[in-house]
Amino acid sequence: MIRKMTHANIGDYNQANEEFMVIGRIVPRYENDCWSYTEELYSEPYSKQYEDEDIHTSYIDNERKVVFFYYVDNRCVGQIRMSTSWNGYAFIEDLGICRDYRRQGIGKRLLEHAIAWAEQHRLIGLALETQDVNVLACRFYARNGFVIGGVDTMLYSKFSTAHEKAIFWYYML
Repeated sequence: MIRKMTHANIGDYNQANEEFMVIGRIVPRYENDCWSYTEELYSEPYSKQYEDEDIHTSYIDNERKVVFFYYVDNRCVGQIRMSTSWNGYAFIEDLGICRDYRRQGIGKRLLEHAIAWAEQHRLIGLALETQDVNVLACRFYARNGFVIGGVDTMLYSKFSTAHEKAIFWYYML
């Protein structure tokens, strides 16, 4: 079941923030006005987890931004956070699924809900950013109709250990 975040369930935020496997990186290529990519898989994958984030109550009852939770047996196992962007896209700020519930279609259902929200708000599509080392996420977005729209080599340059590139994915409505 998918529910919008409210004051009553705001405590469920970050429940789906669990580690994921870094199995390699994607290597984007821009040629003839078209993005493509190959995968460079690592011989020794490693796990990575993002720090929990504080969620602001401004995502509640707001026409320009929203959080949806996915529940199984009253347990929050997935979330998607997004907002409207100046360029007419719904920007997906975060999408997370609990490790034990991945590959069961929950992410796809949350994306479908995000698409419906974007259509309701008369936006032109969805956009998001993920790191080149999050190959599993990149595969997921590509499988669900997203295409690369750009790469930023400087976004993570503050973090000396990151060595990551930001990949921007788009889905047109």
